[in-house]
Amino acid sequence: MTGVNWIALAFVIVTILATIGLGIYATGMAKSASDFFVAGRGVNVFWNASAISGEYLSAASFMGIAGLIMKNGYDALWYPVGYATGYLFLLLFIAGPLRRFGAYTIPDFAEGRFNSPWMRKIAVIVVLLIGFFYTMPQMKAAGVTLGAILAWPYWAGIVVVGAVITFNVALGGMKGITFVQGFQYWLKVFAISVPIFILCSVFGGYNSTLGAALDEPKEVPRVDRDTPLQFKGKVSAPANAVSFSSVGPTTLLFPKGAHILKVSPVRKPQPGEAPMPAQDYPSTGTLPDGSNGYVIPPGGAYTARPWTVVKDGKPVMKDGWPLLTAPKIEFYDPTAAILKEGALAPNAPPNGKWIAPFGPMTSKYDNPLLYTYSLIIALVCGTAGLPHILVRFYTNPDGRSAKRTTLWVMVLIGVFYLFPAVWGVLGRANLPAMYANNSTDLAVIKLPTALPNKLLGQILSGITSAGAFAAFMSTFSGLLVSMSSALAHDIYGKMIRPHATSDERTAAFKVSAVLLGAIAILLGLRIESFDIAMLVGWAFAIAAASYFPLLLLGSWWRGLTRHGAAAGMLVGGLLSLGAIACTMFADLKWITLDVSPFVRTLMEQPAIWGVPLSIATMVIVSLATQGALPKDVDTKMLRLHAPEELGLSKNYIEH
Repeated sequence: MTGVNWIALAFVIVTILATIGLGIYATGMAKSASDFFVAGRGVNVFWNASAISGEYLSAASFMGIAGLIMKNGYDALWYPVGYATGYLFLLLFIAGPLRRFGAYTIPDFAEGRFNSPWMRKIAVIVVLLIGFFYTMPQMKAAGVTLGAILAWPYWAGIVVVGAVITFNVALGGMKGITFVQGFQYWLKVFAISVPIFILCSVFGGYNSTLGAALDEPKEVPRVDRDTPLQFKGKVSAPANAVSFSSVGPTTLLFPKGAHILKVSPVRKPQPGEAPMPAQDYPSTGTLPDGSNGYVIPPGGAYTARPWTVVKDGKPVMKDGWPLLTAPKIEFYDPTAAILKEGALAPNAPPNGKWIAPFGPMTSKYDNPLLYTYSLIIALVCGTAGLPHILVRFYTNPDGRSAKRTTLWVMVLIGVFYLFPAVWGVLGRANLPAMYANNSTDLAVIKLPTALPNKLLGQILSGITSAGAFAAFMSTFSGLLVSMSSALAHDIYGKMIRPHATSDERTAAFKVSAVLLGAIAILLGLRIESFDIAMLVGWAFAIAAASYFPLLLLGSWWRGLTRHGAAAGMLVGGLLSLGAIACTMFADLKWITLDVSPFVRTLMEQPAIWGVPLSIATMVIVSLATQGALPKDVDTKMLRLHAPEELGLSKNYIEH
């Protein structure tokens, strides 16, 4: 096989074997339903904190944050800040009460808190929605990582990794993955930290690299050698689009020619503005499907030149200077090209825009402050509403240990998040060609290969590849346990066969894991063009608008009724899901969204309205239905908050 990084492959194989080996070892201790669902409620504080951190530090943390910082700059720093800050909410408001309730799953809590079986049904639906949304970025990470290591097609990596993780979860349940995820946290910390110290000693440190960018705010990264590129076709839209820089001209050579579907300005023309100059279009021609497009012959080239935006015969001014834009081209089919030495990297923002707040990520719809606040709300509140994370607190012996676990998690993930930003900054300075290929998510895998010492580069790339595998394997394992528990325990064990034995529920768990693993693989095949961290951010937004209000109000307000809780979860969660789905479909060009930039911002980042809407709905409906309060609501609230020493707490599920 050509293009295979054999050293990286060896590291990945060792990681997979260690994962399977630990899972098999832990299977010997997973005998009961309690072991499968909550690891027998006997995991100590430090190991559970390691396991939670391992599960939480997903592909979005290991690969996505570095890639998003490289792609969009300053604004992407809100992701690690929000991810870490969310645990403060958990520590203060949710971890202790949730563990004292002593359920197996969050749907257990929903039913037990309100004495309402149909609350369990609603909660199960939300678990599956959040879970499937969160599995998609893990699958994308698997596809692109194996593609980078083995030159495999995207789908192959998804199928292989999905099958391995599904096998591991079906084998050992929560008991098995607890050991695996604790090990994987420490592997990820090693893989994200040790290589970066070596890279900084060769490429220069974080501060010096940022300083160089600040000195030239209008400059765009340039490739330092002739660089081969491979662009995707229209089936991978919007990843088939290439935006050129307004800083200067950029030329692409096409050894085998090119079929171009569309050419348009990077900046969407406003009413009255002059169209793109005719000389910036390639020659028109007929595409392979017979439609009209643009054709560049074999050996031909395309030069993208910036031009001044003109309206009513006068230049459009911005910040006292004429506004410049450049072409964007969309390829019809997969196309090979060469970016000449010294050329500006396509798709890369200028240094000044990249390094300052309100850059290309938050200002793309001209509402950067709104976008930023909504993103922060999604990340902070969403962390406190992720069912696969919350269920882990049931594995602690008691509420006090659950709170101590949360405190340790804040420390462990805080240490990890010191490093992704450094990867993103060094990736921009040393591998600008990744902008052109829309592959910035691979910064932690590809950056070591830019070292002059190729053997050392392959070794470091192998270490980071192993860390990437640990990231998406641990998170996908936790998601699969959470969703399988929802099917096996909540649907099968509580709705379909309430009198099922422990062995029958365990068997249902294994069947559910296989079924849900297959669905996750199919979903992963459809999201190749989306940024990993963006996908995870959307899962957080849905969790923030559904589970977070349920757990916050359900733990602290005795007046919350089942009608209010159900209405708030459905209104906030489903409307947020609908807005995000429409955004995704529009980006994939399955639908056309003709809405204002303000509305588009609210659709792409719905937490700023979804969370208040959900909470307000819960409060209003609950106040109108106070007659539906459980008769034992005071006892339940006492169980949620009374210290264990008083002897008032007991597990909702005992076996």
